[in-house]
Amino acid sequence: MLKLVELVLTAEIYNRFSELSEDDIPKKIRKLFYGKTGISRPLVVKVDVAKQVGNVEDILKLPFIDVNTFTKQIIVTSFDAAVKWFASKGDAIEIIRNNPVLAYFYQNYDSLNISYEEAKKKNKPRHSDREWLKSVVAELEKNPETAEMLCLVRLYSPEDIKVDFSDVALNAEQMEEIRKIEVAMEERAYLKQIGLTEVGKLLFIGPPGTGKTTTARALSKKLCVPLVEVKLSMITSQYLGETSKNIEKVFEIAKRLNPCILFIDEFDYVAKTRTSDEHAAVKRAVNTLLKSIDEINLVEDGVILIAATNHPSLLDPAVWRRFDKIVEFPEPPENVRRRIFELALSKVEGDYDIEELVALSDGFTGAEIKLVVREAVLKALLRGDKRISQQDLLNAVEEVKSRLNLKTSY
Repeated sequence: MLKLVELVLTAEIYNRFSELSEDDIPKKIRKLFYGKTGISRPLVVKVDVAKQVGNVEDILKLPFIDVNTFTKQIIVTSFDAAVKWFASKGDAIEIIRNNPVLAYFYQNYDSLNISYEEAKKKNKPRHSDREWLKSVVAELEKNPETAEMLCLVRLYSPEDIKVDFSDVALNAEQMEEIRKIEVAMEERAYLKQIGLTEVGKLLFIGPPGTGKTTTARALSKKLCVPLVEVKLSMITSQYLGETSKNIEKVFEIAKRLNPCILFIDEFDYVAKTRTSDEHAAVKRAVNTLLKSIDEINLVEDGVILIAATNHPSLLDPAVWRRFDKIVEFPEPPENVRRRIFELALSKVEGDYDIEELVALSDGFTGAEIKLVVREAVLKALLRGDKRISQQDLLNAVEEVKSRLNLKTSY
């Protein structure tokens, strides 16, 4: 009953106060109203929508609620009676405190001790919704030019990203840089006010498998913003003149999807050291990339730029200067390897000695440690066992070492 009244009152109050935005609508309710073009105002609560929340017959027994039998719209016949009834229900107070739309109305209502600002902080913004991303993409697809742009990137809603920072073993310096980006996102207005706009451009450097991509995805989930992911090799055309255009298109997509993270992998593919005998089109592509980096930032465009490379020595010095922070992802030291083993084995039953595994895995990346656990689990399953032993893990360590030796022999 309370959830149904919350739904109807949220729609009613949202429609009455134009200063309220889609970000004020609670995520669970917002998702009920998405159409092909996003959320339309006014919000209309149809019977079929209400049925997703509760038993419509119950709410129709209330004296201030009715339904239009022709349009199947649930309506509030007496707004004053509805808000008084809801406020009188003890269990509704916590609902109001977690619903910015209701909190906006009730913050000055009697002595309920309601804070709109506090409710707003608890509510995830609309760009955290996969439906929001789909609606923006649908609009872009209507134009052939922008539809072509979308083919160059992979788009992730934060809802669809499976990893978060509880799955990532980062060192203190890496975590500090992540926290700085969080703060910068929250304080964009202040940073713009003081003229500090060149913020939010990070270059991740380190060997494959050390967590660069995973960290970018986890940050997208934590900040509740979409991730625009691109590999430079995928936008480098066989017709070199097209590469510059593709680079411009990728940055344009990011600006249109703001706030977001633009993650460029294989960054050295185009942004390599320039030489005098290089093809002119490659030079133009590098210059376009540098110009595009200069013309985008978190404060003014709402775009966090993260570039990643396994080969930092190939980068042009002019590229390094474009980033406000270089974040290293080295092969994990002992304490980080221990943490990765703990995370990877946290849901796996068995008897194992993590300290021995840490000692034997010197030089392993995070991806290779996860591969050790994968091999041990699968070998155990082959013999019909869901518990792994230390010997399973030790055998897997040797298998991964053999694979690494094989890789370096070619």
